Amino acid sequence: MKIITDKNEALELIKKEPRIFLLCSDELRADKEVVLEFFKQNGYTLLGALQDDKEIVKIAVNQNGLALRDASERLQDNGEIVEIAVKQNGLALRYASEWLQNNGRIVKIAVKQNGEALEYAGDDLKIAIMALQELTNNLK
Repeated sequence: MKIITDKNEALELIKKEPRIFLLCSDELRADKEVVLEFFKQNGYTLLGALQDDKEIVKIAVNQNGLALRDASERLQDNGEIVEIAVKQNGLALRYASEWLQNNGRIVKIAVKQNGEALEYAGDDLKIAIMALQELTNNLK
């Protein structure tokens, strides 16, 4: 297979078939515009330095919330990034920082998208929910 070295050709081909990115030259795979187009179309796996690029991670998690798994710890602790991820797939809460797993607003968004996301809520939040349930039961 031919390695793609022309940027315009790569951009057009990636729009039609994102896996073409894998056939691009190393130079093109490091080009931010080409990488952004790939993640607009795909958004699954973040590699290397891309894991800490907020703009690219935003695009990736908007396409597939579970891409949060491959984001840097810094971005897994970023409320804006995590909110985008859990809106797309509530189970992305699993890859959020502990601090955000205990954030009621983030957890609510995640659980609304997928009820099973509650499993990944932080322990502090789970304890608070149980205490509230106990209090509610005692008031009956």
